[in-house]
Amino acid sequence: MHDDLIARAQAWLAEDPDPETRDELAKLIEAADVEELAARFSGTLQFGTAGLRGELGAGPMRMNRTVVIRAAAGLAAYLKKNGHENGLVVIGYDARHKSEDFARDTAAVMTGAGLRAAVLPRPLPTPVLAYAIRHLGAVAGVEVTASHNPPRDNGYKVYLGDGSQIVPPADIDIAEEIAAVPSLTVVPRPTEGWETLDDSVLDAYLARTDAVLAPDSPRTARTVYTAMHGVGKDVLLAAFARAGFPPPALVAEQADPDPDFPTVAFPNPEEPGAMDLAFAKARETDPDLVIANDPDADRCAAAVRDGDAWRMLRGDEVGALLAANLVNRGAQGTFAESIVSSSLLGRIAEKAGLAYEETLTGFKWIARVDGLRYGYEEALGYCVDPEGVRDKDGITAALLITELASVLKAEGRTLLDLLDDLAVEHGLHATDQLSVRVQDLSVIANAMRRLREQPPTELAGLAITRAEDLTQGTETLPPTDGLRYTLEGARVIVRPSGTEPKLKCYLEVVVPVATHADLPAARARATELLETIKRDLSSAAGI
Repeated sequence: MHDDLIARAQAWLAEDPDPETRDELAKLIEAADVEELAARFSGTLQFGTAGLRGELGAGPMRMNRTVVIRAAAGLAAYLKKNGHENGLVVIGYDARHKSEDFARDTAAVMTGAGLRAAVLPRPLPTPVLAYAIRHLGAVAGVEVTASHNPPRDNGYKVYLGDGSQIVPPADIDIAEEIAAVPSLTVVPRPTEGWETLDDSVLDAYLARTDAVLAPDSPRTARTVYTAMHGVGKDVLLAAFARAGFPPPALVAEQADPDPDFPTVAFPNPEEPGAMDLAFAKARETDPDLVIANDPDADRCAAAVRDGDAWRMLRGDEVGALLAANLVNRGAQGTFAESIVSSSLLGRIAEKAGLAYEETLTGFKWIARVDGLRYGYEEALGYCVDPEGVRDKDGITAALLITELASVLKAEGRTLLDLLDDLAVEHGLHATDQLSVRVQDLSVIANAMRRLREQPPTELAGLAITRAEDLTQGTETLPPTDGLRYTLEGARVIVRPSGTEPKLKCYLEVVVPVATHADLPAARARATELLETIKRDLSSAAGI
């Protein structure tokens, strides 16, 4: 076993084109570090509907140039098999370690395979790449990003020509082509021949951002903005300037790209502590709203003053606010969300006489809804301009929530006032998450098995009226690894994360509210129910 492991590592080393990972691997082989080598050579990073994502380093279980070149070669083979021999592949990248190298390798592989490749001019938000695919008539797009993962990670996200991320069976077909690449020696990688785009694609994207706003809406809300050490700042500032909003006050320590993300443990606005510097800036400047993007700026977070403190709005709250804004402006089309997001969107759509659809988790599904006008997901993802960007877009979402804050400001009201109105109109929809990060993935598998074998019959004293195992699929949903429980006045979904080693449980309770005066009691009841459901669910899952 030991000799076999060393032999595999040496074979990998022989074709690794990157001096950094070659050096790293050579040292591991020299030290005969069997444990570390086994971790890196225990399999290969699996290409799935999120593309690839993993820790940077040498070996097939890490993100590196060898893994990326193989993935690009597999994608190129898939595109050619599907009749796109001379098609254009557009490539974008964020500011993480190795992102630019991975983008350049991808362009070289596409060019060597006889496809045309075009690379965005510098690190830019993921939604600019998603926009560029349709704008340039590309047959596919690649974004090199690990979004809001820890600094040591990178990833590889694949879009097809419709501008949305891949879904089955494309992921399986591409994975088969990747597995069929015998070695890097058979993958031609010229040193030139692809195009580096100029700013005209970015300018075209920015020109569309204006279209998400009502032509005559007020633009007075003052904001604090953090780019979370990512690539959002310049594009967001340009979009806000075009729209005529006051320039956002920047969180200087997090404004510029930094792949080490020095001020945050996890560069995700939802993580504890990530917004501390933004709130400090808000206390100093007293804005109407705090806006945050994640590092590749496809997500948008908003925070508001609540009494003396600043409070992050949940993704479900922002999702409902943006929907209400669009309904008030007479939007037509289908409103869609993933099954783990709040059912409040369905109530808003129904009252407005609009079509509504639920999809599996992920914008790869939401973006494919027929006639989509607006889509969102509780993990801070919002699609407010589906004709331009068939994916979540943290720049246009930031514009739309700032417009809504401006409209309410003109009426002497706030986003929290509108949330109160929605609760009185549709019932208080309160959501929470039980999220367990694990070192050992078997913990997740065991929890799912335990829930399947001994399903709970009630949670927080509420009877479970329907239990669904989503691996079977439903009338409207394809199969996925998840469990859904419908309770009297509540809903729970349990699923393994698609991008991180986490078990995620999504909870929602709906408490009827007669008048604004009843809101405090309804909130207290909702909080109590959510806490008890969490406790009972943890116990049922053995986590």
